[in-house]
Amino acid sequence: MSQLNIIKQGAGHFIVDGDLTFATIDKQTLKSFSFLKAAKEITIDLGRVSCTDSAGLALMIEWVKYSRHNRTHIAFKNIPEQLLNLAKLSGLDQTSHFAIQTD
Repeated sequence: MSQLNIIKQGAGHFIVDGDLTFATIDKQTLKSFSFLKAAKEITIDLGRVSCTDSAGLALMIEWVKYSRHNRTHIAFKNIPEQLLNLAKLSGLDQTSHFAIQTD
């Protein structure tokens, strides 16, 4: 298990490093959404996520809802295949937030 870290890369650009799983997403993670207020356009790079499950998708959905509430646009890039497959099951891959982008 790899600890979840959110690393600021610049104005509105963040990298998620570690696992997005039930084991790594805790109450503190759910309370630490303030980074989503950093800019009006937020990009979250998931290329360094090593393991994920449905909790990771649930966290992403919460980030999207929080961003909408704060009138911020959020987009994910380098989405791991496992997470993208979970998003496809629910049709979330069709939203602009889940656009398939890679560097």
